[in-house]
Amino acid sequence: MKGLRVIQAGPLALIQDSGRFGVNHLGVTQGGAADWISHRWANWLLGNPVHSAALEIVIGGNLTLEAEREVTLALVGADLGARIDDAPLAAQGTFTLAPGQRLCFRRPQGGLRTYLAFPGGLDAPETLGSRACTVREKIGGLTDDGAPLKTGDRLTWHGGEPTPRWLPRSAQLPLPAQGVVTLPFVLGAQAAHFAGRSLYQAFNQEWTVDQRADRMGIRLTGTPLKSTLTGIVSEGIPLGAVQIPPDGQPIVLMNDRQTIGGYPRIGALTPGACARLAQCLPGTRVRLAPISATQAQMNHRRQLSAWG
Repeated sequence: MKGLRVIQAGPLALIQDSGRFGVNHLGVTQGGAADWISHRWANWLLGNPVHSAALEIVIGGNLTLEAEREVTLALVGADLGARIDDAPLAAQGTFTLAPGQRLCFRRPQGGLRTYLAFPGGLDAPETLGSRACTVREKIGGLTDDGAPLKTGDRLTWHGGEPTPRWLPRSAQLPLPAQGVVTLPFVLGAQAAHFAGRSLYQAFNQEWTVDQRADRMGIRLTGTPLKSTLTGIVSEGIPLGAVQIPPDGQPIVLMNDRQTIGGYPRIGALTPGACARLAQCLPGTRVRLAPISATQAQMNHRRQLSAWG
């Protein structure tokens, strides 16, 4: 079937939906779109179910796709210098490719990840209830082996010609603004095992996003935090959990995290904060902002209500 052919593969372009749930007991991680908010808006623009499989494009890296038939697509997320042939293409909207036209992504101009949605969602095998690609576990993606797109691959989709929508003015995308990025944070039960000075430092300093960052975890660097716990019995790890290893530098665990871990956890970022952190380039300065679990739940429900 005709679709979009990969002329040149970028460093990391993955098929992602909302992820796998109910499988952690099997040792299988969640996966799914790291910036789940932009992913949902991209699908919404085409009238797709918001959980539909789309393409998560990281950095860009000259990823080039050629249309083999006319198609209307949606692009939401970071500005990766997208172009149709030689014409610049703005993110946060829909556009149409004619047969033979090429869509290319260059390098980040603002943010790190962008999401390309297709009519009805991308075609890919479903494994454990999801098409999400997890490289480490080698599941999901076009050939259910967790591999990123490679040159010569072909992308096809489920739906016909959609009726495009426009992104509402009320839509708040988690793209980092200039300056320090604020990340709402909920304290966890193990926070009591951190000295008062470390708790103060956790919330009263600017952390820097480290080069050691991927879909599994993002390290923050700053004044080390100290815990009286040297280790704990391994336990389940939620999205956004902030582990403090022996060097005292926090690691925020993201979509492709391990399912259990034994480092002390000071708490967890909210889902919205995880989406924002997923858009932060190395070197970005961030600040943790404590909020209550109740407030975090209210904010999350308010965000989910945007899609009905």
